[in-house]
Amino acid sequence: MKTQENSPDGMGRRSFVKVSASAAAGLLISSLEGWALETQVKKVRVAVIGCGSVSNMYLPQLLGSQMIEVVSLCDIKYDRARGQNEKYKAGAKTYPDIDTMLAGVPFDMMVTLTDMQVHEELNRKALLAGKHVWSEKPLANTYAAGKELLDLSKRMKLRLWGAPAVVNSPQFAYMSKTIREGKLGIISSAHAQYGHTGPGWSAFFYEKGGGSMPDLGVYNMTTLTGLLGPARSVMAMLSIVKPERTVDDKGTIKVEAEDNAHILLEHDNNILSHVMCGFNYFDPYGHTAGNQPLHSIQIYGDKGNMRLLGYDWETNGVITETSYDEPPLLASTDKGGYVWQEGARVVGESLVSGIEPKINVEHALHVLEIIEAARKSQQEGKRIKLVSSFPFPVIR
Repeated sequence: MKTQENSPDGMGRRSFVKVSASAAAGLLISSLEGWALETQVKKVRVAVIGCGSVSNMYLPQLLGSQMIEVVSLCDIKYDRARGQNEKYKAGAKTYPDIDTMLAGVPFDMMVTLTDMQVHEELNRKALLAGKHVWSEKPLANTYAAGKELLDLSKRMKLRLWGAPAVVNSPQFAYMSKTIREGKLGIISSAHAQYGHTGPGWSAFFYEKGGGSMPDLGVYNMTTLTGLLGPARSVMAMLSIVKPERTVDDKGTIKVEAEDNAHILLEHDNNILSHVMCGFNYFDPYGHTAGNQPLHSIQIYGDKGNMRLLGYDWETNGVITETSYDEPPLLASTDKGGYVWQEGARVVGESLVSGIEPKINVEHALHVLEIIEAARKSQQEGKRIKLVSSFPFPVIR
Protein backbone atom coordinates (compact mmCIF):
# COMPACT_ATOMS: atom_id res chain seq x y z
CA MET A 1 0.00 0.00 0.00
CA LYS A 2 1.27 3.48 -0.83
CA THR A 3 1.55 5.71 2.19
CA GLN A 4 2.90 8.74 0.32
CA GLU A 5 1.51 10.42 -2.75
CA ASN A 6 2.30 13.77 -4.30
CA SER A 7 -0.19 16.56 -3.72
CA PRO A 8 -0.39 19.55 -6.07
CA ASP A 9 2.14 21.50 -4.00
CA GLY A 10 4.52 18.58 -3.57
CA MET A 11 3.41 17.96 -0.01
CA GLY A 12 3.23 14.32 1.12
CA ARG A 13 -0.23 12.79 1.20
CA ARG A 14 -0.31 12.40 4.96
CA SER A 15 0.90 15.96 5.56
CA PHE A 16 -1.56 17.27 3.01
CA VAL A 17 -4.48 15.46 4.71
CA LYS A 18 -3.38 16.77 8.13
CA VAL A 19 -3.22 20.37 6.91
CA SER A 20 -6.51 20.04 5.05
CA ALA A 21 -8.20 18.49 8.09
CA SER A 22 -6.94 21.27 10.35
CA ALA A 23 -8.13 23.91 7.93
CA ALA A 24 -11.53 22.23 7.64
CA ALA A 25 -11.87 22.06 11.41
CA GLY A 26 -11.01 25.75 11.66
CA LEU A 27 -13.63 26.68 9.11
CA LEU A 28 -16.25 24.62 10.94
CA ILE A 29 -15.53 26.32 14.24
CA SER A 30 -15.59 29.75 12.62
CA SER A 31 -18.92 29.08 10.91
CA LEU A 32 -20.46 27.71 14.08
CA GLU A 33 -19.30 30.63 16.20
CA GLY A 34 -20.53 33.01 13.51
CA TRP A 35 -23.99 31.44 13.49
CA ALA A 36 -24.29 31.65 17.29
CA LEU A 37 -23.07 35.25 17.41
CA GLU A 38 -25.08 36.52 14.46
CA THR A 39 -28.35 35.04 15.69
CA GLN A 40 -27.64 35.71 19.39
CA VAL A 41 -29.78 32.71 20.29
CA LYS A 42 -30.26 31.69 23.91
CA LYS A 43 -32.17 28.54 23.03
CA VAL A 44 -32.29 26.35 19.96
CA ARG A 45 -35.82 25.44 18.92
CA VAL A 46 -35.90 21.73 18.08
CA ALA A 47 -38.36 19.61 16.13
CA VAL A 48 -38.27 15.83 16.58
CA ILE A 49 -39.55 13.66 13.73
CA GLY A 50 -40.10 10.02 14.60
CA CYS A 51 -41.74 9.40 17.98
CA GLY A 52 -41.15 5.66 18.31
CA SER A 53 -38.99 3.81 20.83
CA VAL A 54 -35.78 5.76 20.20
CA SER A 55 -37.51 9.03 21.06
CA ASN A 56 -37.84 7.73 24.62
CA MET A 57 -34.06 8.00 24.86
CA TYR A 58 -33.67 11.31 23.03
CA LEU A 59 -36.48 13.37 24.52
CA PRO A 60 -35.26 13.40 28.15
CA GLN A 61 -31.85 14.62 26.90
CA LEU A 62 -33.36 17.39 24.79
CA LEU A 63 -35.96 18.47 27.33
CA GLY A 64 -33.39 18.49 30.11
CA SER A 65 -31.16 21.04 28.36
CA GLN A 66 -31.36 24.72 29.29
CA MET A 67 -30.17 25.61 25.77
CA ILE A 68 -32.85 23.66 23.90
CA GLU A 69 -36.61 24.03 23.54
CA VAL A 70 -38.55 21.18 21.94
CA VAL A 71 -41.28 22.95 19.98
CA SER A 72 -42.50 20.24 17.57
CA LEU A 73 -43.12 16.49 17.64
CA CYS A 74 -44.00 14.67 14.43
CA ASP A 75 -44.88 11.10 13.46
CA ILE A 76 -46.83 9.58 10.58
CA LYS A 77 -48.53 7.51 13.28
CA TYR A 78 -49.93 10.69 14.76
CA ASP A 79 -51.02 9.14 18.05
CA ARG A 80 -47.36 8.50 18.85
CA ALA A 81 -46.48 12.19 18.54
CA ARG A 82 -49.38 13.17 20.77
CA GLY A 83 -48.57 10.38 23.20
CA GLN A 84 -44.93 11.43 23.60
CA ASN A 85 -45.96 15.06 24.00
CA GLU A 86 -48.25 14.07 26.87
CA LYS A 87 -45.85 11.54 28.41
CA TYR A 88 -42.94 13.98 28.62
CA LYS A 89 -45.06 17.10 29.17
CA ALA A 90 -43.12 18.69 26.32
CA GLY A 91 -45.64 21.40 25.56
CA ALA A 92 -44.82 21.02 21.87
CA LYS A 93 -47.01 21.28 18.80
CA THR A 94 -47.70 17.89 17.20
CA TYR A 95 -47.85 17.05 13.50
CA PRO A 96 -48.69 14.00 11.32
CA ASP A 97 -46.08 14.63 8.59
CA ILE A 98 -42.98 16.68 7.84
CA ASP A 99 -44.63 19.08 5.40
CA THR A 100 -47.21 20.11 7.99
CA MET A 101 -44.47 20.45 10.59
CA LEU A 102 -42.30 22.63 8.35
CA ALA A 103 -45.30 24.90 7.75
CA GLY A 104 -46.09 25.01 11.47
CA VAL A 105 -44.36 26.57 14.46
CA PRO A 106 -40.87 27.89 13.56
CA PHE A 107 -37.83 25.86 14.65
CA ASP A 108 -34.05 25.85 14.13
CA MET A 109 -32.98 22.18 14.11
CA MET A 110 -34.68 18.93 13.17
CA VAL A 111 -33.82 15.67 14.95
CA THR A 112 -34.52 12.69 12.67
CA LEU A 113 -35.45 9.45 14.48
CA THR A 114 -37.58 7.67 11.86
CA ASP A 115 -37.03 4.41 9.96
CA MET A 116 -33.55 4.62 8.44
CA GLN A 117 -34.73 4.28 4.84
CA VAL A 118 -36.45 7.70 4.92
CA HIS A 119 -33.72 9.69 6.72
CA GLU A 120 -32.31 11.01 3.44
CA GLU A 121 -35.64 12.33 2.14
CA LEU A 122 -36.55 13.97 5.44
CA ASN A 123 -33.12 15.48 6.01
CA ARG A 124 -33.14 17.00 2.53
CA LYS A 125 -36.55 18.59 3.08
CA ALA A 126 -35.42 20.08 6.38
CA LEU A 127 -32.23 21.55 4.89
CA LEU A 128 -34.14 23.03 1.95
CA ALA A 129 -36.48 24.62 4.48
CA GLY A 130 -33.52 26.27 6.23
CA LYS A 131 -33.19 23.94 9.23
CA HIS A 132 -30.09 22.47 10.85
CA VAL A 133 -30.26 18.66 11.07
CA TRP A 134 -29.18 15.97 13.48
CA SER A 135 -29.91 12.56 11.98
CA GLU A 136 -29.84 9.11 13.47
CA LYS A 137 -27.75 6.75 11.40
CA PRO A 138 -27.46 6.66 8.49
CA LEU A 139 -28.05 10.25 7.37
CA ALA A 140 -28.62 9.14 3.76
CA ASN A 141 -29.15 5.94 1.78
CA THR A 142 -25.88 6.24 -0.18
CA TYR A 143 -22.59 8.05 0.23
CA ALA A 144 -23.24 10.13 -2.91
CA ALA A 145 -26.60 11.26 -1.55
CA GLY A 146 -25.03 12.03 1.83
CA LYS A 147 -22.38 14.15 0.14
CA GLU A 148 -25.16 16.02 -1.70
CA LEU A 149 -26.83 16.74 1.65
CA LEU A 150 -23.56 18.07 3.05
CA ASP A 151 -23.02 20.27 0.00
CA LEU A 152 -26.60 21.51 0.33
CA SER A 153 -26.10 22.35 4.00
CA LYS A 154 -22.99 24.37 3.15
CA ARG A 155 -24.81 26.29 0.41
CA MET A 156 -27.64 27.00 2.82
CA LYS A 157 -25.16 27.96 5.60
CA LEU A 158 -26.64 25.25 7.81
CA ARG A 159 -25.17 22.51 9.98
CA LEU A 160 -25.68 18.78 9.42
CA TRP A 161 -24.64 16.01 11.80
CA GLY A 162 -25.07 12.24 11.86
CA ALA A 163 -25.08 9.66 14.65
CA PRO A 164 -23.44 7.92 16.40
CA ALA A 165 -21.84 9.96 19.19
CA VAL A 166 -19.25 7.36 20.31
CA VAL A 167 -16.37 9.85 19.95
CA ASN A 168 -17.82 11.75 22.93
CA SER A 169 -17.07 9.10 25.54
CA PRO A 170 -14.18 9.53 28.02
CA GLN A 171 -13.11 6.00 27.08
CA PHE A 172 -12.71 6.99 23.42
CA ALA A 173 -10.60 9.96 24.53
CA TYR A 174 -8.47 7.72 26.78
CA MET A 175 -7.86 5.20 23.98
CA SER A 176 -7.05 7.95 21.50
CA LYS A 177 -4.54 9.54 23.89
CA THR A 178 -2.93 6.17 24.65
CA ILE A 179 -2.39 5.52 20.95
CA ARG A 180 -1.13 9.04 20.19
CA GLU A 181 1.38 8.87 23.05
CA GLY A 182 2.85 5.69 21.59
CA LYS A 183 2.16 3.56 24.66
CA LEU A 184 1.14 0.60 22.50
CA GLY A 185 4.10 1.01 20.15
CA ILE A 186 3.50 0.50 16.43
CA ILE A 187 -0.20 -0.24 15.87
CA SER A 188 -0.88 -3.08 13.46
CA SER A 189 -4.36 -4.48 14.07
CA ALA A 190 -7.73 -3.91 15.68
CA HIS A 191 -11.00 -5.76 16.09
CA ALA A 192 -14.54 -4.67 16.94
CA GLN A 193 -17.80 -6.53 17.39
CA TYR A 194 -21.42 -5.81 18.18
CA GLY A 195 -24.48 -7.99 17.75
CA HIS A 196 -27.66 -9.40 19.21
CA THR A 197 -30.51 -11.60 17.98
CA GLY A 198 -32.19 -8.79 16.08
CA PRO A 199 -34.97 -6.24 16.69
CA GLY A 200 -38.47 -7.66 16.76
CA TRP A 201 -40.55 -4.50 16.65
CA SER A 202 -40.12 -3.31 13.06
CA ALA A 203 -39.47 -4.70 9.59
CA PHE A 204 -37.29 -1.81 8.42
CA PHE A 205 -34.19 -3.34 10.00
CA TYR A 206 -34.42 -6.26 7.56
CA GLU A 207 -35.70 -4.51 4.46
CA LYS A 208 -33.62 -3.03 1.65
CA GLY A 209 -31.62 -0.11 3.02
CA GLY A 210 -31.59 -1.65 6.49
CA GLY A 211 -29.24 -4.35 7.77
CA SER A 212 -26.86 -5.02 10.61
CA MET A 213 -24.16 -2.67 9.30
CA PRO A 214 -26.09 0.64 9.40
CA ASP A 215 -27.81 -0.42 12.63
CA LEU A 216 -24.96 -2.05 14.59
CA GLY A 217 -21.63 -2.06 12.73
CA VAL A 218 -21.83 1.71 12.29
CA TYR A 219 -20.78 2.17 15.93
CA ASN A 220 -17.66 0.03 15.57
CA MET A 221 -16.74 1.57 12.22
CA THR A 222 -16.97 5.03 13.75
CA THR A 223 -14.82 4.03 16.73
CA LEU A 224 -12.11 2.25 14.73
CA THR A 225 -11.75 4.98 12.13
CA GLY A 226 -11.89 7.58 14.90
CA LEU A 227 -8.97 5.88 16.67
CA LEU A 228 -6.92 4.65 13.71
CA GLY A 229 -7.75 7.16 11.00
CA PRO A 230 -9.88 7.03 7.84
CA ALA A 231 -10.10 3.72 6.01
CA ARG A 232 -8.49 3.61 2.57
CA SER A 233 -10.06 0.38 1.31
CA VAL A 234 -12.61 -2.24 2.33
CA MET A 235 -13.09 -5.97 1.83
CA ALA A 236 -16.15 -7.73 3.20
CA MET A 237 -18.21 -10.89 3.34
CA LEU A 238 -21.92 -10.49 4.11
CA SER A 239 -24.72 -13.02 4.43
CA ILE A 240 -28.33 -13.55 5.42
CA VAL A 241 -28.47 -16.28 8.05
CA LYS A 242 -32.24 -16.16 8.63
CA PRO A 243 -34.11 -15.52 5.35
CA GLU A 244 -37.37 -14.92 7.22
CA ARG A 245 -38.16 -12.97 10.38
CA THR A 246 -41.32 -12.34 12.37
CA VAL A 247 -41.76 -8.73 13.48
CA ASP A 248 -44.46 -6.84 15.32
CA ASP A 249 -45.51 -4.43 12.60
CA LYS A 250 -45.65 -6.72 9.55
CA GLY A 251 -45.67 -10.31 10.78
CA THR A 252 -43.50 -12.75 8.80
CA ILE A 253 -41.24 -10.98 6.31
CA LYS A 254 -38.49 -11.82 3.85
CA VAL A 255 -35.06 -10.57 4.96
CA GLU A 256 -33.48 -8.44 2.22
CA ALA A 257 -30.50 -6.84 4.00
CA GLU A 258 -27.48 -8.54 5.58
CA ASP A 259 -27.98 -9.91 9.08
CA ASN A 260 -24.36 -11.13 9.29
CA ALA A 261 -21.31 -9.08 8.28
CA HIS A 262 -17.51 -9.22 8.49
CA ILE A 263 -15.70 -6.11 7.25
CA LEU A 264 -11.95 -5.70 6.85
CA LEU A 265 -10.59 -2.14 6.77
CA GLU A 266 -7.21 -0.89 5.57
CA HIS A 267 -5.95 2.32 7.23
CA ASP A 268 -2.77 4.35 6.72
CA ASN A 269 0.54 3.00 8.07
CA ASN A 270 -0.40 -0.55 7.03
CA ILE A 271 -2.91 -0.88 9.89
CA LEU A 272 -5.71 -3.41 9.39
CA SER A 273 -8.92 -3.56 11.41
CA HIS A 274 -11.91 -5.88 11.43
CA VAL A 275 -15.58 -5.40 12.29
CA MET A 276 -18.09 -8.20 12.84
CA CYS A 277 -21.76 -7.46 13.43
CA GLY A 278 -25.04 -9.24 13.05
CA PHE A 279 -28.58 -10.03 14.13
CA ASN A 280 -27.77 -13.64 15.10
CA TYR A 281 -25.55 -13.15 18.15
CA PHE A 282 -26.71 -14.54 21.45
CA ASP A 283 -25.81 -12.02 24.14
CA PRO A 284 -27.55 -12.06 27.53
CA TYR A 285 -26.87 -8.31 27.88
CA GLY A 286 -28.77 -7.51 24.68
CA HIS A 287 -29.24 -3.76 24.18
CA THR A 288 -28.10 -2.96 27.73
CA ALA A 289 -24.38 -3.06 28.39
CA GLY A 290 -24.75 -2.83 32.18
CA ASN A 291 -21.67 -4.57 33.57
CA GLN A 292 -20.86 -6.10 30.21
CA PRO A 293 -17.40 -7.78 30.48
CA LEU A 294 -17.04 -8.28 26.73
CA HIS A 295 -14.10 -6.59 25.04
CA SER A 296 -16.00 -5.01 22.16
CA ILE A 297 -12.99 -3.06 20.82
CA GLN A 298 -9.42 -4.40 20.79
CA ILE A 299 -6.31 -2.52 19.59
CA TYR A 300 -2.94 -4.26 19.17
CA GLY A 301 0.55 -2.75 18.95
CA ASP A 302 4.02 -4.25 19.28
CA LYS A 303 4.47 -2.86 22.82
CA GLY A 304 0.96 -3.30 24.21
CA ASN A 305 -2.72 -3.90 23.62
CA MET A 306 -5.87 -2.15 24.75
CA ARG A 307 -9.40 -3.47 25.19
CA LEU A 308 -12.66 -1.57 25.69
CA LEU A 309 -15.06 -3.07 28.21
CA GLY A 310 -18.72 -2.89 27.29
CA TYR A 311 -19.90 -1.48 23.99
CA ASP A 312 -18.41 1.59 22.37
CA TRP A 313 -21.85 3.23 22.72
CA GLU A 314 -22.10 2.25 26.40
CA THR A 315 -18.60 2.10 27.81
CA ASN A 316 -17.41 0.52 31.08
CA GLY A 317 -13.65 1.09 31.08
CA VAL A 318 -10.42 0.30 29.24
CA ILE A 319 -7.94 -2.49 30.00
CA THR A 320 -4.35 -1.90 28.88
CA GLU A 321 -1.47 -4.41 28.87
CA THR A 322 2.08 -3.13 28.29
CA SER A 323 4.14 -5.51 30.46
CA TYR A 324 5.03 -9.20 30.59
CA ASP A 325 5.29 -8.99 34.39
CA GLU A 326 2.74 -6.43 35.59
CA PRO A 327 -1.00 -7.22 35.65
CA PRO A 328 -3.36 -5.54 33.14
CA LEU A 329 -4.38 -1.99 34.03
CA LEU A 330 -8.08 -1.16 34.27
CA ALA A 331 -8.59 2.57 33.72
CA SER A 332 -11.12 5.15 32.52
CA THR A 333 -14.08 3.56 34.29
CA ASP A 334 -15.88 6.88 34.79
CA LYS A 335 -18.38 7.55 32.00
CA GLY A 336 -18.39 11.24 32.84
CA GLY A 337 -22.09 11.53 32.08
CA TYR A 338 -21.67 10.18 28.55
CA VAL A 339 -24.68 8.37 27.05
CA TRP A 340 -25.12 7.30 23.42
CA GLN A 341 -28.33 9.33 23.02
CA GLU A 342 -26.66 12.65 23.85
CA GLY A 343 -25.66 13.51 20.28
CA ALA A 344 -28.61 15.71 19.34
CA ARG A 345 -28.41 17.57 22.64
CA VAL A 346 -24.66 18.15 22.31
CA VAL A 347 -24.85 19.52 18.77
CA GLY A 348 -27.96 21.54 19.58
CA GLU A 349 -26.16 23.18 22.49
CA SER A 350 -23.18 23.85 20.22
CA LEU A 351 -25.37 26.13 18.13
CA VAL A 352 -25.80 28.31 21.21
CA SER A 353 -22.29 28.06 22.66
CA GLY A 354 -20.36 28.22 19.40
CA ILE A 355 -18.15 25.37 20.61
CA GLU A 356 -17.51 22.85 17.84
CA PRO A 357 -18.51 19.31 18.91
CA LYS A 358 -16.26 16.28 18.33
CA ILE A 359 -19.02 14.73 16.21
CA ASN A 360 -18.30 15.54 12.56
CA VAL A 361 -20.58 14.98 9.58
CA GLU A 362 -17.66 14.04 7.33
CA HIS A 363 -16.87 11.20 9.73
CA ALA A 364 -20.47 9.97 9.46
CA LEU A 365 -20.25 10.18 5.66
CA HIS A 366 -16.99 8.21 5.67
CA VAL A 367 -18.66 5.42 7.64
CA LEU A 368 -21.59 5.49 5.22
CA GLU A 369 -19.12 4.98 2.36
CA ILE A 370 -17.58 2.04 4.25
CA ILE A 371 -21.00 0.38 4.52
CA GLU A 372 -21.69 0.93 0.82
CA ALA A 373 -18.22 -0.34 -0.12
CA ALA A 374 -18.69 -3.46 2.02
CA ARG A 375 -21.81 -4.33 0.06
CA LYS A 376 -20.01 -3.72 -3.20
CA SER A 377 -17.11 -5.89 -2.05
CA GLN A 378 -19.52 -8.75 -1.29
CA GLN A 379 -21.15 -8.38 -4.71
CA GLU A 380 -17.91 -8.15 -6.70
CA GLY A 381 -15.65 -10.28 -4.53
CA LYS A 382 -12.83 -7.73 -4.38
CA ARG A 383 -11.27 -4.89 -2.40
CA ILE A 384 -13.01 -1.53 -2.80
CA LYS A 385 -11.05 1.70 -2.55
CA LEU A 386 -12.60 4.63 -0.68
CA VAL A 387 -12.57 8.31 -1.64
CA SER A 388 -13.80 10.02 1.53
CA SER A 389 -11.98 11.23 4.61
CA PHE A 390 -12.61 13.39 7.70
CA PRO A 391 -10.63 15.65 10.05
CA PHE A 392 -8.25 13.39 11.99
CA PRO A 393 -7.31 12.98 14.78
CA VAL A 394 -10.78 13.45 16.23
CA ILE A 395 -9.35 14.56 19.57
CA ARG A 396 -6.41 16.95 19.31
